[in-house]
Amino acid sequence: MTSLDRPLLFIGGEWVPPASPETIPVENPATEQIIARVPAGTSEDVDRAVAAATKAFDGWAGRSMADRGAVLDRLHASLAARAGDIARTVGLELGTPLKIAKAVQAGLPLTVLRGYADLAVRPSPDETIGNSLIVHEPVGVVGAITPWNYPLHQVVAKVAAALAAGCTVVLKPSELTPLVAYLLVDAAAEAGVPAGVLNLVTGTGPVVGAAIAGHPGVDMVSFTGSTATGRAITHAAADRIAKVALELGGKSANVILEDADVVKAVKVGVGNAFLNSGQTCTAWTRMLVHRSHYDEAVELAAKTAGGYTVGDPFDEGTRLGPLVSAAQRDRVRGFVDRSRARLVAGGPDAPLPGRGHFVAPTVFADVAPDSELAQEEIFGPVLSIIPFADDDEAVAIANNSRYGLAGGVWGSDERALAVARRMRTGAVDVNGGAFNPFAPFGGYKQSGVGRELGEYGLTEFQQVKAIQR
Repeated sequence: MTSLDRPLLFIGGEWVPPASPETIPVENPATEQIIARVPAGTSEDVDRAVAAATKAFDGWAGRSMADRGAVLDRLHASLAARAGDIARTVGLELGTPLKIAKAVQAGLPLTVLRGYADLAVRPSPDETIGNSLIVHEPVGVVGAITPWNYPLHQVVAKVAAALAAGCTVVLKPSELTPLVAYLLVDAAAEAGVPAGVLNLVTGTGPVVGAAIAGHPGVDMVSFTGSTATGRAITHAAADRIAKVALELGGKSANVILEDADVVKAVKVGVGNAFLNSGQTCTAWTRMLVHRSHYDEAVELAAKTAGGYTVGDPFDEGTRLGPLVSAAQRDRVRGFVDRSRARLVAGGPDAPLPGRGHFVAPTVFADVAPDSELAQEEIFGPVLSIIPFADDDEAVAIANNSRYGLAGGVWGSDERALAVARRMRTGAVDVNGGAFNPFAPFGGYKQSGVGRELGEYGLTEFQQVKAIQR
């Protein structure tokens, strides 16, 4: 046993033993050491959690939204008091450099939670259409299945919205990074979230995730992760016509137009692509550059990548931590090894720490738009640079993807905005526009169905009813 071991599940407002004695090891990807173990939940555990969520639903849904917002306000205070522990825990189980972990892995979910607490205490007035009163009601019991790359943010984006809407939740965090979810549940218990409103079942996707997705007592499944898994969850939920919200993969384009500030666009673009060691669904992994700036951009991107120090997440000088697992490291290295594009930074021979699941920050130039490197979501610190001749070709290349989650455009405001409007993607940043955690977030095409964050995220967890008078 280690001090980080979490041997219990949280069901019905209590810490309870799992149905099976089997556990899942949690690894520190920077050291390859096992730092904790959590229960390998079973379908029996899911049954208990769904029963608890069902029992709690009427009482929670029957509260006013303002009352639920007050509970979220207390949850925010409890979770904020754990911000240091959150950053440290994510640093240990994911390998995010501590500075980034504090700002993003701990700071962003607190901002999102604050937003839902505020939104709930200011509910929208009733709407009328003719003789109809339009009301919004909670969808029911929600199964939330979350990924490893932003392990608390992705949980809060679902749980806070669902709770504000009046739903109860069965949460399955990723088995690779489950520890930070326990901090959320600790905070929820301290904040007085009623028994059964939030339940935690750890375990693998094929067991716990599948049990949640196919459970007849789960009214909605909210999933963030790979497109392949999202497809399987959709099939499982379809058998009972359950609602599904999916936030899936991405292969986002960063378009640098002829009249752009090339230096800023490239530096910001490299930083975006390498954030969280490239393990970000919105990462701008395709840098599209007008031919008049292409050579300059390639040289600058290579130089910028070379400044990313790889190493211990708890070393203040580290800018790039490890990938989450050996399997993910090997997958990313496979893309690098197979590529026949021009390597300008990093690559398989770049020096790396002796232990840990590291991949060097890598940049390829002259990447063909239809190649594997430009089409597949690599989910590692690998950037592809592609030239284009004019705005029409830039848009065509940007849209040449089965994904459509995010993107960026750089150029004169009017021109950049015109290109952004033509990009088939759920979000576009123009000239470095900051991420807005209260704006709708989600994708086109195989990047998902539905939206998270802000009011749009709240309505995902609601049904709409018309009452005629």
